[in-house]
Amino acid sequence: MSIPADQIRSFRNALGAFATGVTVVTTRSEESGDVGLTANSFNSVSLDPPMVLWSLAKTSKALSTFMTSSHFAVHVLASDQEALSTRFARAGTDKFADLPIDRGVGAIPLLTHCSARFQCRTAFRYEGGDHMIFVGQVEAFDHWERPPLVFHAGRYASAVRVIKTPEAPSDAEPDSSFSQDFLIYLLGRAHHQLFLQLRNSLRRYGLSEDGWFVLSLLGVANNRTLDELGRLLAYTGKGITYDLLASLGAAGFVKLAGFYDPHARVELTDAGRRVVIELVAAARAAEDHAQRNLDDAQTHVLKHALRQIINDSQAVSPVAVPSLEGELDE
Repeated sequence: MSIPADQIRSFRNALGAFATGVTVVTTRSEESGDVGLTANSFNSVSLDPPMVLWSLAKTSKALSTFMTSSHFAVHVLASDQEALSTRFARAGTDKFADLPIDRGVGAIPLLTHCSARFQCRTAFRYEGGDHMIFVGQVEAFDHWERPPLVFHAGRYASAVRVIKTPEAPSDAEPDSSFSQDFLIYLLGRAHHQLFLQLRNSLRRYGLSEDGWFVLSLLGVANNRTLDELGRLLAYTGKGITYDLLASLGAAGFVKLAGFYDPHARVELTDAGRRVVIELVAAARAAEDHAQRNLDDAQTHVLKHALRQIINDSQAVSPVAVPSLEGELDE
């Protein structure tokens, strides 16, 4: 059976429904030097002996090197290595320029900071339609606890563990209730519970949440105008008031240069900087505690989703709030 020309795209889309990992395969020859390319056709073949396979298009310029080399390495990329995947997917560039590499069996180049790495001796080569299939016997491997990069439906993604939902107690509200499934309630409750751990530190310095927000903004970039602080505080639903600045000044945390007008500048004092450093450390500790049961990929997806919600909500917000694409983005 051959795929009609007008159905090739549909066939590609159907194949794209299967999520795969992303690998970079490298080898070396005397004539070509170090060679590498991005591939997502990697599969395991056997555990005893340990064998893996991958495939390469017959039109690839690297085909002749892989056909004659005795060894190759397969690198399973980590979720933060999308740029590395893109680099090795491009043609006509020095893909190894400025990259830290190790050397493996047969002097093949080995990339670092991956999820896993397999050094293989080329055992078999087979023709498979418009591709060549390479089967390698694994002679050495490495594995690190880094979440893998994923490719699905034509784009990169992150793998997230599926967490089994704990059974609710018999007297719990149903999942469809306001408290169980309403996003605004869940976000508000999460904020409240996270801030409970920080409030003891705030009380020690006589700070309100509003005061902490002002100090943290100055900690990111000091010497801001009242207008700048007002715009950045707008996303919390708060605003700059004379009483708030007066209380921070009386505590010795900030200095106001000029009169109370939009162009007056507010600056952290040395005491204010020390407080910001301590409170940021306390906030990071609260964040780490909240994320203790999440892996890196889940944390990344959570923060990305929250940023998306914040940025998308600007269009319907009655208050002009700053985009997280700017200075507030991590």
